[in-house]
Amino acid sequence: MKNKFLMVVIGIVGLALVIFLGVKSRSMLEEYNYIGKQGRDTINIEGQGKISARPDISMVSLGVTTESTKVKEAQSQNASKMNAIIEAVKAMGVEAKDIQTENYNLSPKYDWTDGKQKLLGYIVSQNVSVKVRDMDKVGDIISKAGELGANQVGGIRFVIDDPKALEAQARDKAIDDARLKAKTLADKLGLNVVRVVSFSEYSGGVPTPAPYYTMAKDAMNAQEMAAPPSIEAGSQDVVANVNVTFEIR
Repeated sequence: MKNKFLMVVIGIVGLALVIFLGVKSRSMLEEYNYIGKQGRDTINIEGQGKISARPDISMVSLGVTTESTKVKEAQSQNASKMNAIIEAVKAMGVEAKDIQTENYNLSPKYDWTDGKQKLLGYIVSQNVSVKVRDMDKVGDIISKAGELGANQVGGIRFVIDDPKALEAQARDKAIDDARLKAKTLADKLGLNVVRVVSFSEYSGGVPTPAPYYTMAKDAMNAQEMAAPPSIEAGSQDVVANVNVTFEIR
């Protein structure tokens, strides 16, 4: 009798377990099929956040181009001027790790007369990229480089050394912007915002125009150099854009 009763209890428990698992599986399947799908109860909103900040680093390209009838002479003159510029830049507080050679080029110079090619000499050009962390010294560095023979100064651009914190702030503003737009739209429709269904982000800073300077060859000595140029970094915008899908009811 006891064995029969025990078998009945086990059967009832087993049946209940099967029913429970069936209901649970169906619920999970329905939830899985719903996730990521947009229906009539979702809205897709774009938000944007922008943070303005002053750049704290300037990137400057300093170059020397030298011409001579002999290769060694052109190389020697060019190296002498460029080495002097690099040493002067270091003396003004720029570390060696912030000075990098961008290019070094040696090429012949020809003259074509009556269809004949004549070698006139050689041209050597060298450029270095200088990362200036003290923004107040940018103009002085450009002026000093000109005094020492730099006849190519260009590619000046301003950057924010560590934009991560600003990007996070811009992202937060973009999300807040999307939430506000979603709530405003839902209110107009007589609905409520329930939750976020999906989220994506893309970001990018608005480029700041960079001034470009070229120094003439006849302005290589201190007597002919003008006063140090005034370099204005202005401000740079760090922008974040988000795309958020909200469930509404």
